[in-house]
Amino acid sequence: MDIRATLTQLVEAFNDRDLDRVMAFFAEDCVLEMPRGDKPWGARFEGKPQVRAALASRLAGLPDVHYGEAEHVADESTATGVSRWTLTGTTPQGEKKNVRGCDVYTFRDGRILRKDSYWKIVE
Repeated sequence: MDIRATLTQLVEAFNDRDLDRVMAFFAEDCVLEMPRGDKPWGARFEGKPQVRAALASRLAGLPDVHYGEAEHVADESTATGVSRWTLTGTTPQGEKKNVRGCDVYTFRDGRILRKDSYWKIVE
């Protein structure tokens, strides 16, 4: 498996806002950890239906979301990848977002098992 190529394709799917294509990269028993939440790990979603709902909510909250300046690092021997990016977008209320962040991925059998997201806090 070429993790870097997979991460490139995943970012393209997010930028196209194609949730079906995004979800095709995830394993059935995947886990998504979002930056915000009431736990040290943020908000956690487990299983493909929960992950899909969380990502659908993210796309609805930033309908013009774009992940630019994407860079990917991969370690094939541990099935781990990291994507760094600058997220831009506008909320339905008109608030502009421009934030640097990264995702840490764990893969199994060519699919994403875990996506752990981090954003810089812009004040």
